[in-house]
Amino acid sequence: MKLTVVYDNEARTGLRSGWGFSCLVEVPGHRILFDTGWDGHLLLDNMRKLSISPADIDTLVLSHQHWDHIGGLPALLNSSPDLHIYVPSGFSSNLKKEISSRCAILHEVKDPRNICESVYTTGELGTDIKEQSLVLDSAKGLYVIAGCAHPGISSILSATSRFGTVAGIIGGLHDTQEHCLLKGLQLIGAGHCTVHKNKFREMYPGSFKDIFAGYSMDL
Repeated sequence: MKLTVVYDNEARTGLRSGWGFSCLVEVPGHRILFDTGWDGHLLLDNMRKLSISPADIDTLVLSHQHWDHIGGLPALLNSSPDLHIYVPSGFSSNLKKEISSRCAILHEVKDPRNICESVYTTGELGTDIKEQSLVLDSAKGLYVIAGCAHPGISSILSATSRFGTVAGIIGGLHDTQEHCLLKGLQLIGAGHCTVHKNKFREMYPGSFKDIFAGYSMDL
């Protein structure tokens, strides 16, 4: 299992940064893209530089409906029309209609469910902003990928714990004040919209990672 950040506010030399988030999860038999950032041209350019072919992606999981997580969708669909796409059921009906007309199958997610072997969704979480996170059941434990963590760390970790013990969390952690809930995690990979990076770094020096486009890890 391998994870590669494709799109983020920060980027390694040679890649482009942009407001938003996207990462690729590779498991045997599947390539799963989580979110698309906001700029489809930037997304595809970074994928090309990372030797990732859009045609090889079979599944797309969208965390929530905000522009900086779904903006790259039209460009991706032009390159990958046979995608299975998983969206929270709270997406607008018009958006779901548009997406379903341009992909293989649109899956509306309400409850936790299996996407493929070793990959799950937390199900739709939150009240005002409906959001799902991705759960990876790796050899190193469970890792959560969060788009923005709008529902809160507590809610996300609680939903993930039904699958086992959480080892790490990666992605946008927004403006969370729930720092203490991350105690004991092996990895806190903070990127995109995370406001309190310095606080995380100070509290968890052994597990904190500042992620960026181009960051990758084997799980």
